[in-house]
Amino acid sequence: MSKAAARAAADDAQAVMAMGARVLAQESEALAALGEGLDERFVAVVRELLDCRGMVLLTGIGKSGLVARKLAATLTSTGTPSHFIHPVEAVHGDLGIVRQADMLMAVSRSGNNPEVVDIAGRCRQLGMRTVALTGREKSPLSDICHLVLPIPVDREACPLDLTPTTSAVAAMAMGDALAMTLITLRGFKVEDFAMFHPSGVLGRSLLVRVGELMHTGDELPLVKEGMTLRQCLPEIVDKRLGGTCIVDGRGKLCGVCVDGDVKRVLLANDNALELPIDEVMNPAPTTVNPDMLAVSALRIMENRPQGPVTLLIVTDGEDRPVGLLHIHDILKAGLL
Repeated sequence: MSKAAARAAADDAQAVMAMGARVLAQESEALAALGEGLDERFVAVVRELLDCRGMVLLTGIGKSGLVARKLAATLTSTGTPSHFIHPVEAVHGDLGIVRQADMLMAVSRSGNNPEVVDIAGRCRQLGMRTVALTGREKSPLSDICHLVLPIPVDREACPLDLTPTTSAVAAMAMGDALAMTLITLRGFKVEDFAMFHPSGVLGRSLLVRVGELMHTGDELPLVKEGMTLRQCLPEIVDKRLGGTCIVDGRGKLCGVCVDGDVKRVLLANDNALELPIDEVMNPAPTTVNPDMLAVSALRIMENRPQGPVTLLIVTDGEDRPVGLLHIHDILKAGLL
């Protein structure tokens, strides 16, 4: 088909969407079948990974190599030290990194690539445990490895049944299944994940806590119960956080008064400024503690049953306000 003909065919929006939908449906069906076909061989590979005392080496070539790289990255970031080794570079010196305690996982659609088969054989000679992730249960790679985890795919999503599409997605999904099973069995926690992801939005969101962002000391708007709204307004206006905490004589939290509360009472009462703050405030404010993750506090702001808010009062174990967290603090920290 010429470029002009292809462009003309693309003008049929429904036909183009149908093409894409067929690919997604075919790959989805393949993944479902893969899950239904899991057996003891999957369990054996999981146990092998749990027992590994060295590094897990991943190898593959072409699209399978890309899948192997991704699996190495996923395993490493979730507590299983792993490394991708190129099968060609391996036999030209890179095999120097391997140790007998390591294990090799070779990803191959056909199980018949000579470079991949070669590195699997050499690793086995070095005393390493070897695992084949392949689309063919019977292949040179399967024959040489200790364990085989089949990833059968009837047909590629490619209309020519040539381009590795469904097979690549299936191999990647099988790798994810292994990695996520390991996470569950090892009791891998959010804190562990954060340790390996200290940078970027994801890492910061798992590390930054409310206490690091909240306004404290002279920045914390604070008034005492019994004061009039007129007396409290300077604290609300000058601190510029959109509200103030109200405390009793012992310093314990009684309520919060935010800009919205002030506006509502001003509209409803001609003598609003002379009202005691106790009649203006919200006596049941939402509070958080300083050790809470900042992103968790953000979810509370957004999903509060009574309606979203832009600030939260931070209290200690004795219900005394120690800080105030504003949604802008979370934005400035780059957690969104």
